[in-house]
Amino acid sequence: MIHLERIDDVRHRIPRDERRGMRTHVIVYASRALLDQASKDLSLEQAMNVAALPGIVGPSLAMPDIHQGYGFPIGGVAATDYEHGVVSPGGVGFDINCGVRLVRSTLTESDVRPRLKELVDQIFRDVPCGTGSRGGLDITEKQLTQVLTQGSRWAAENGYGSDRDVEFAEEHGCLAQAGHEHVSDRARQRGRGQLGTLGSGNHFLEVQYVERVDDARAARVLGLETGQVVVLIHCGSRGLGHQVCTDFVAQMGAAMKRHNISVPDRQLACVPIQSEEGQAYLGAMRAAANFAWANRQVILHRLRGAFKTVFGAGAHLHLLYDVCHNIAKREKHIFEGAKVDVLVHRKGATRAFPPGHHEIPGDYRPIGQPVLIPGSMGTASWILAGAPGSMEETFGTVCHGAGRLMSRTAAKKGRNARAVQEELAGRGILVRSETRDGILEEVPEAYKDVDEVIDVVHRAGLARKVARLRPMGVIKG
Repeated sequence: MIHLERIDDVRHRIPRDERRGMRTHVIVYASRALLDQASKDLSLEQAMNVAALPGIVGPSLAMPDIHQGYGFPIGGVAATDYEHGVVSPGGVGFDINCGVRLVRSTLTESDVRPRLKELVDQIFRDVPCGTGSRGGLDITEKQLTQVLTQGSRWAAENGYGSDRDVEFAEEHGCLAQAGHEHVSDRARQRGRGQLGTLGSGNHFLEVQYVERVDDARAARVLGLETGQVVVLIHCGSRGLGHQVCTDFVAQMGAAMKRHNISVPDRQLACVPIQSEEGQAYLGAMRAAANFAWANRQVILHRLRGAFKTVFGAGAHLHLLYDVCHNIAKREKHIFEGAKVDVLVHRKGATRAFPPGHHEIPGDYRPIGQPVLIPGSMGTASWILAGAPGSMEETFGTVCHGAGRLMSRTAAKKGRNARAVQEELAGRGILVRSETRDGILEEVPEAYKDVDEVIDVVHRAGLARKVARLRPMGVIKG
């Protein structure tokens, strides 16, 4: 049994337990219902294991979308001291810089609805999806190295976007100090043909519309209004990022013995940040993150082409923002009144910096960083804005989605893909998928209530509601 102490309606505390090797406590952000759901898997135990990481600063944090992952729970956050703490690939995940890119259009729901099938079919043709590398850009080894180093900037400078696209992405779509030389030949081989592809699993592209605006001022700043069509792109670093994680998890098991590190779960394999292995992993992780930003940028370029094919040259798509939610980043924060230099692991968690922060695009600083939270293909997604509470409590972080409620195997059991498509079509949502599993594994019932998840972070003061989005067309692998 896990001992939980209630702080308030949306905060709960798991006290430090030295017998488990915990160096700190766990703070769980959840409603009663979400807490009950989290107790049905090992996610809270994983959050407790994270609290045992050497050099952890502050509590191990669990977001309201928390569910079981590899080592870290998905929806887990941990900051470690940059000079004396550790880095854990499990705190980033296998899909490095899996993230979300939101695009606002010049069209309305009434413009798009009559030609929705035509648009969805065109996007499905133009944006490759599914496993493997069919349809990716044909780039050379030299160009791949440039992608790993320059990220979104490479895509923009090679005809796949604009300077504005670069400006309105987290970190301008590129992490500095990327170490392409630490990306294995196998990882490069897997990724080289996949640039500009969506992938499979929970990755998707959704045509949506703004159903409701909760913060009129923030919506105006973001260029949003009720009824406006937007597009959400959710994908990451494809096979390249997966291989980077695979490579370094294998290396770190042996490296931990050399550094005399023990952790309660071998999936939490970690090494000192300042070690040779730690710096090599961070260099490779940054390179994979840059690949992911370039990947989403090329997908946006292809998406723009699909819209123009269907609606003509007057259909414009503007990048609202791009955020990553599987990453480890060096950041400066205030903890217990002192400045700290930390590596913030965000595993299925989104940066949510408050108004005025210098890392937010200038246009958005008055309202805070846009936070993009996808739900499920049958419910809703949300746009939030970062709030001061995130910096005070969570190292500038909130949730990343609704969070899985059912395993992929359980989601598929007893369901028919065509029946799911027909049921969603009856609700005005067209779904195209490369495979039947792409539909069945992602049925709306497989996810938690995204509105309840959002309500928790809003009530906790970590981010505030801006707008609710409804899906119209869904493209999946």
